[in-house]
Amino acid sequence: MAGEHYDIIVIGSGPGGGALAQRLAPTGKRILILERGDYLPRSPANWDSKTVFVDGAYQVDDTWYGRDGSSFHPGLHRFVGGNSKVYGAALFRLRAEDFEEVQHQDGISPAWPLKYDVFEPYYAEAERLFHVHGERGEDPLEPAASGPYPYPPVSHEPKIQQLNDGLAQQGLHPFHLPLGILLDEKNGKPTPTSICIRCDAFDGFPCLLNGKADAQVICIDPTLAAYPNVTLLTGAYVTKLTTDAGGGHVDGVIVERNGTEEVYTADIVVVACGALSSALLLLRSGNDRHPNGLANGSDQVGRNYIRHNMSVLMAILREPNHTIFQKTLALSDYYFKSDDWEFPLGLIQMCATSHAEQIKAESLPGWLEWLPDIPFDKMAEHSMDFWLQSEDLPRPENRIYYDGDRVVLDVTENNMEAHHRLKKKLEKMMNAIGAHPRLLERSLYLGKGIPISGTAHQAGTARFGTDPATSVLDLDCKAHELDNLYVADASFFPSIGAVNPTLTIIANALRVADRIKERLGA
Repeated sequence: MAGEHYDIIVIGSGPGGGALAQRLAPTGKRILILERGDYLPRSPANWDSKTVFVDGAYQVDDTWYGRDGSSFHPGLHRFVGGNSKVYGAALFRLRAEDFEEVQHQDGISPAWPLKYDVFEPYYAEAERLFHVHGERGEDPLEPAASGPYPYPPVSHEPKIQQLNDGLAQQGLHPFHLPLGILLDEKNGKPTPTSICIRCDAFDGFPCLLNGKADAQVICIDPTLAAYPNVTLLTGAYVTKLTTDAGGGHVDGVIVERNGTEEVYTADIVVVACGALSSALLLLRSGNDRHPNGLANGSDQVGRNYIRHNMSVLMAILREPNHTIFQKTLALSDYYFKSDDWEFPLGLIQMCATSHAEQIKAESLPGWLEWLPDIPFDKMAEHSMDFWLQSEDLPRPENRIYYDGDRVVLDVTENNMEAHHRLKKKLEKMMNAIGAHPRLLERSLYLGKGIPISGTAHQAGTARFGTDPATSVLDLDCKAHELDNLYVADASFFPSIGAVNPTLTIIANALRVADRIKERLGA
């Protein structure tokens, strides 16, 4: 197999690479998917909170460095399906306004060179492909859509319905969280044939039953089963891309597999490793024609790294919360403005219930002295859990790069006032419905040892645009400087808004696949 030529090579099997490959598979073109990891093992440990969050068993053991020289393990997951194997499956469309210039206290979120109307039909297809459950019309900021969600919303359990009603009584507009999930419900309960059983290990856990709509379950496995023209190689680390003598064409994909080097070629090469890893691949592929890294004549590869400013907050309630499947509600009332601040705050959504082992491993604050004897399992029983995210603004100095052989992730937080205000809004809302919570910020949920400036929701390291001097990719997500190199993950984002990025990654990958089909005459 080594040395073979393909029509298309796709590097990475996550939501971008997976969606693009399945879209192109019916063309009959020979497609090779290269995945650095393997299939994530299915075992009871998939649903064990200590294994997943405390031990970080599914995270990579790479060592990266911050600007100050401190080391950390990035919150990346290398499996067939990529990071989506452990994502929360919240599949939002960016707001229509997110594609325009948005003013924040700390600066401007730049406009996209293509607007929402270009992405809308692909959003609709992405929602169908990834089994998105939701309800149109509930979210006041929802952009215009060409049709309903393909599946009904995931129902609220009693405590979450009570929260929903309490928020609505305050004049707020809570809505059902759009989720990619293989769930069939009747009267709020899974049917006997539903793959998802509404357990308490959704969200950041791998799904033992394959009930989460991840890239492996939705794209890779069905494509391999249906199309013999598609091949998947696992354990295939792409060390670099080579070019022809003129530097305008990728003529080799160098792969390290089973301790040996293999070389593959293709008419079209698509990089979809995730925004951070894709940038690293381009940077280490430099040559005489591309001395600063492949496609990096603009010096923008690896720069403008964006991720959301994120917090996971556990509200300790005085009454028990027996909710099992908690991740069903979101709130966008403060997304663009609030009654006491002119700038955007962000999004509030529920996340999976806390488990005793997670709480036990956290660095607990001093205010917990008011319940000194409460066991961790009781603390978990009294918790209600929220994920907050605000927009992080792109800055050239926020970047990933190599310092010799060391990977450096240089990030300076910005726009944090918005995030702090969003936390205060949550506390005020909960007080107004009589919950009177104490809010505990959770660190393990974002990845063991990973600060907020870590690697969740990575985007922006090879953004697209019309000017090769300020962007890496053209509007079709083809590298300005190479005629056969495309990027199909969140690297292309000029900004990230404050909603989860995965649906936009999928939608854009479908769009890029259509451009490649047109190019190949397929």
